[in-house]
Amino acid sequence: MTPSRDIERLIEIMTALRTPVTGCPWDLEQDFASIAPYTIEEAYEVADAIARQDPEDLCDELGDLLLQVVFHAQMAREQQLFDFGDVVTAITAKMIRRHPHVFGADQGRDVAAVNRAWAEIKAEEKRLRAERRARRGLPVDGEGERVLAGIPVGAPALTRAVKIQQKAATVGFDWPDAGPVIDKIREEIAEVEAEIASGDRAAAAAEVGDLLFAVANLARHLGVEPEAALRGTNDKFIRRFAHIEDALARQERRPADASLSEMEALWQEAKSLG
Repeated sequence: MTPSRDIERLIEIMTALRTPVTGCPWDLEQDFASIAPYTIEEAYEVADAIARQDPEDLCDELGDLLLQVVFHAQMAREQQLFDFGDVVTAITAKMIRRHPHVFGADQGRDVAAVNRAWAEIKAEEKRLRAERRARRGLPVDGEGERVLAGIPVGAPALTRAVKIQQKAATVGFDWPDAGPVIDKIREEIAEVEAEIASGDRAAAAAEVGDLLFAVANLARHLGVEPEAALRGTNDKFIRRFAHIEDALARQERRPADASLSEMEALWQEAKSLG
């Protein structure tokens, strides 16, 4: 079997991998739940390639992410739930439905009007989805009624926090600006300190969660994407710690051999380098 630009070849490959007896034993063992973590991981790999501004890697990682879609669609086809064509039909229908200003009679370009229409269309989609679930006897969880319904549980916690806050803000439950959010962060830090002093680790953990939620809220008010900001800080920490390792290596030493004060001095040196 040879590579091809045609999506059908990729579908054929996945079908072969999932064919009993002749397929790949590992692929045959998988189900939706076991593959889900790989799907999330591949999405992060795409984001990483974008952050590194590496178009060659981005092309490769987008292929890996596409494979995840094909994998899930193949498993669904085997269970006679849906297939890849249904996935494509669903998303094309959704994009046309959500962009009446492009594909419909209304060709307006007013951003406020487009945003209002988008919100109305999504609300109607939620209502119809809730009706479908109810007809199938599945729990609806207030979808289409509760303001915070429909936020994916599996989303990264910081991203989910921002989505929760954004939805709450649509009904006016929000701070007017960043100032009160900073006050809230100070309040949460004080509560963390109080629980640490009390020795209650569970309560301290809960307060740390509240602190992180407040910090995510600050990021939202400042127009900062918290996941991206934290990724940048993670990379910066790795780069500066590598400076510590390299400096010690030149002395034929390792971080474990150095004191905290020595490493702190090298850290400050790394900071001065950017």
